[in-house]
Formats: sequence, structure tokens, C-alpha cells
Amino acid sequence: MKKAIFTISSVLLLAVFAKAQETGKASTPASTSLAEITFETDAHDFGTIEYAGNGTYEFKFKNTGKEPLIISNAKGSCGCTVPTYPKDVPIKPGESNVIKVTYDTKRAGNFTKTVTITSNAKTPEKVISIKGVVQPAVVEEAFPANGKKDDGATPLERHY
Repeated sequence: MKKAIFTISSVLLLAVFAKAQETGKASTPASTSLAEITFETDAHDFGTIEYAGNGTYEFKFKNTGKEPLIISNAKGSCGCTVPTYPKDVPIKPGESNVIKVTYDTKRAGNFTKTVTITSNAKTPEKVISIKGVVQPAVVEEAFPANGKKDDGATPLERHY
């Protein structure tokens, strides 16, 4: 009899404890940041760029939130796209700054690349993008060892 009462009491106590834990979790509000990152534009089209030309663009943004904004990381979608961002520098509410994105223009052809920005903003990840076309490298005409341009004539046809 004592054993049965002890078992029933233990089960009831466990049930009450489990319910208390569940209620405690549900009543704890999720923490939300009041920082917010707002870009003037989240995409840039370079158009056509010369081979080895300027492939850098500055994305301007503002902290439109109510708390300081801290950017913890910015990562390009490949090694040819390198972002530079204000590291561990709090951007106060209302302040602006830039994230510089540089594309390696020694790669001819069309490109579309992204940069993922991680911060303490309401939306912790934001993606910005760049695109364009890099022209092929200009190849200068090679001259033969004698310094004369090859006119296409055979040695017998040439009159020196």
C-alpha cells in the first residue's frame, strides 16, 4: 500500500514538474533586436567593365533601428568577390556606413555574385548582389624576332 501511494505520488509530482517546465518555456519571451539595417540599394549592375578595370562598389546603408547595429560578418559567394565592412564597430541608430564589395575583373565574361551580411539586426542575414560583364583582355599583336610585322607574304614573295 505504501509502495502504491509512493508510486502514484511520484508520477503526479513528475507530471506537475514537467508542466511547470513547459509553462516556463512558453512564458519566456523571445529576445528581438531593435537594430535594423536598411540599404539604399541591395543590388548593383556594373554594366560592361574593361578587363582588369574597377570592380568596386560601395553599398551605403543606415541603421534605421533603435539599438546599435553590429555587423559580425560579410561573406562573398566566391573568392572573386571580396567584401570590406565595418568590423565590430557599432553603428548607432540613424548613422550610415558602407560595405565595399570588390569583384576580380581579371575574369572575362558575365558575372552575378552575392554577399551575405550577418548582423544583430531584426533580420540577421541580408543578401546584396552585384552583376556585370567583364570584357576580354586586349591582346597586343606580337612581332617576329626581327622586329618587322608579318605581312603574310612568303620569303620568296618579299622584295627587300
